[in-house]
Amino acid sequence: MNINRLFGALLLLALLSVHKKSSAQVKVNGAADNAVFRVVGYLTLHSIESGATNGFDFDRINYLNIAFINPDAGAKFSAIPALSKIVTSAHEKNTKVLISIGGGSAPAYYSSLLSDTLRATLITNLVKLVADNNLDGIDVDLEGERIDNNYQSFVTELSAALKQAKKLLTAAVATAYKSQYTDKALAEYDFINIMSYDKTGPWRPSNPGQHAPFDMAVSDLDYWTNTRGIAKRKLSLGVPFYGYGFGSGAPADINFNALVTQYPGAENMDELAVAGGGIIYYNGIATIKNKVKLALENAGGVMIWQLMGDGTGSKSLLNVINEAIKAGR
Repeated sequence: MNINRLFGALLLLALLSVHKKSSAQVKVNGAADNAVFRVVGYLTLHSIESGATNGFDFDRINYLNIAFINPDAGAKFSAIPALSKIVTSAHEKNTKVLISIGGGSAPAYYSSLLSDTLRATLITNLVKLVADNNLDGIDVDLEGERIDNNYQSFVTELSAALKQAKKLLTAAVATAYKSQYTDKALAEYDFINIMSYDKTGPWRPSNPGQHAPFDMAVSDLDYWTNTRGIAKRKLSLGVPFYGYGFGSGAPADINFNALVTQYPGAENMDELAVAGGGIIYYNGIATIKNKVKLALENAGGVMIWQLMGDGTGSKSLLNVINEAIKAGR
């Protein structure tokens, strides 16, 4: 082959390789490995069943967690017809779909479900639920007293069953319960979503203030990486699409979309005084950008609770997150 032609062919291959790599790096969704920065979003089962999620753009996330799908006291799950459509829509955009079990108000009978008596049945039914609905895995969001002496056994046994089926196992964790999570249990998760919010709220009316301050995100990431030794790539930093109000005239809670619709300009602040003297605390655009930057440096992704609270257009925090990720790479 002529040396000039050979050089030209090699150059063309190199350019194609660079182009292919660059395209993959800026693509937010379709993350198949831990090297790609994750955007994990929660949607409630209610919003899916009501049709509120119709038309949602799954290109903007790469993992969808549906919350919450819990069994009855006998570890049995009911059929969920609404799952089929949402799973199909997400998979068309290469977005993985997991069901999230538990939640902050998980049924008290979880202590029984995780016990030696029912644990194997629960795991069998979870794996079947995943297979029957073409899901990609399970997200465990057990909190408070639900993280009991059987939690580790449940997680390790569920992990083994899901790995055999080539499915994911993830968790939502709160630093407030840090002493209840064992290292062995945490090691089983493919990645971990840190619930870096709810530092205060309506349940603490005498303690008004920001429920998801930036320094909480810094502290949470520091704890899980440096104290617990979890690799940065396995952590997703949770951010809120909602706020809490304290004082006269302020709503107990409000989602970001309602907030910026009712109060133009609120998207550029983190707190808002309302008529009556009360104050609403939340994360505005600037803080979300700064948290994404923090996560790009110190984690493997971000997590959102929850997607239906988002604004639209220039007031969409999810759009802000996507833009910040691309700008930060």
